[in-house]
Amino acid sequence: QVQLVESGGGSVQAGGSLRLSCAASGYTYSGYSMGWFRQAPGKEREGVAAIGSDGNSSYADSVKGRFTISKDNAKNTLYLQMNSLKPEDTAMYYCAANRGTLRTVLLRSYAYMYWGQGTQVTVSS
Repeated sequence: QVQLVESGGGSVQAGGSLRLSCAASGYTYSGYSMGWFRQAPGKEREGVAAIGSDGNSSYADSVKGRFTISKDNAKNTLYLQMNSLKPEDTAMYYCAANRGTLRTVLLRSYAYMYWGQGTQVTVSS
């Protein structure tokens, strides 16, 4: 059974940093693509950053240069380092995973089968 558990969310002031973690279990980690998505109240879920099983990564334009996705295969953990946070980054952040490289749909929520419960990130101005 695939399980994804996020942690690391919290409240920060604009310009601050947070690092989100997603602990994965129940599958062969290296064969899966994983991503971070976020959803603000009243808005659709959007892809933030993702890394394919082939190692390729992709970022939303709004976070390029500020966020970095990485994974530790030995710990089965996905990370999202978020720097220079802005109030518009406020949202619930979700970790997602699916088998395969996903290629051009890395940032599409419909491409992922497995989801965590989310961790809240709040950025105040």
